[in-house]
Amino acid sequence: MTEESTPADATGERPKRPRGGGGRRRKPRKRRKVLVVTAWTAASVVVLGGAGLGFLYFKLNGNIKGVDINAALGTDRPMDVDNGSQDILVLGSDSRSGDNAKYGKDEGGARSDTAMIVHVYKGHKKASVVSIPRDTLISRPECATDDGKTDPGGQRQMFNTAYEVGGPACAVKTVEKMSGIRMDHYVEVDFTGFKKLIDTLGGVDITTKKDIRDKDSHLDLDAGTHTLNGEQALGLVRTRHGVGDGSDLGRIQLQQAFIKALLNQVKDVGVFSNPKKLYDLANDATSAVTTDSDLNDVKSLASFANGLKGIGAGDMKMVTLPIQYDPADPNRVLPLEKADQEVWDALRADKPIPKSATEQSAGDKGDAGDVVDSH
Repeated sequence: MTEESTPADATGERPKRPRGGGGRRRKPRKRRKVLVVTAWTAASVVVLGGAGLGFLYFKLNGNIKGVDINAALGTDRPMDVDNGSQDILVLGSDSRSGDNAKYGKDEGGARSDTAMIVHVYKGHKKASVVSIPRDTLISRPECATDDGKTDPGGQRQMFNTAYEVGGPACAVKTVEKMSGIRMDHYVEVDFTGFKKLIDTLGGVDITTKKDIRDKDSHLDLDAGTHTLNGEQALGLVRTRHGVGDGSDLGRIQLQQAFIKALLNQVKDVGVFSNPKKLYDLANDATSAVTTDSDLNDVKSLASFANGLKGIGAGDMKMVTLPIQYDPADPNRVLPLEKADQEVWDALRADKPIPKSATEQSAGDKGDAGDVVDSH
């Protein structure tokens, strides 16, 4: 984990990085790693091609990487409730291997830098998004490791170590144990793929209400209106020290604001009048994502995205999992169990998240989410 991605406390002080993380380190994964913000956009862009992908189908199909979550987890999962809703785990990673090495040193284990559960309501007109802070201390379940062994899990484990210990399958298993909700799909996106996609889109228009200066994420923006290129957009969703209290909770708010700006813009890219742009977007999107095996072909991914295309930024409620700072360690956070249960119960019943669930949470306090406006 790089210095930029090391958690900081509410005062901005950076603690020494804890050793061990509650699990064995695993070798860096060879497949591209992820940045969570691109996942939603990638699926949305693929559907813009529709039947027009034609003979390019097989090339685009070969771009998509898949992980068989169902085979890895077997039957030890929550019941698959068929009520017309969908739940998708969208995961980010702090890996710095391969093309992502310029963003810092890879110290031997990829962790889930950011995680969001996207609940799409019946009718697919609205959605709720629940961000899980990576420093949340949880009871992590037993998981299979890459070397064929088993990690026993345990109490007070940081959420982001689930991916480090057992990859996507362990991340999904951990979320399902926390929530009691079966994940219908899993999506990841790569740093480099994120940048290319933003550049192909022609940038993302945002207005910053404050100056943002963060040398760690290489972002230097004056207050005002900007069209961010891929590198700047990546810096914005990675920045922490330039907004709010300097903690990861502030960065989550910033990411949520940026996602809404991105969703507002992706609907207006004009690809039908520009075949080259259509192909470039589809190529970038399919190259960027790693999905569960039910989505790892163009036809399935396009069908999935087609079911989401009616959901705009105004149709999404975005919250952070209700948490409090850990009294024993201010650099970690603890779930607010009663409030968390309100969130999970609402999603399981396909109902809106009640406002009461997040009123006492430290995760939705602060002004980082007000730094960015979309156009």
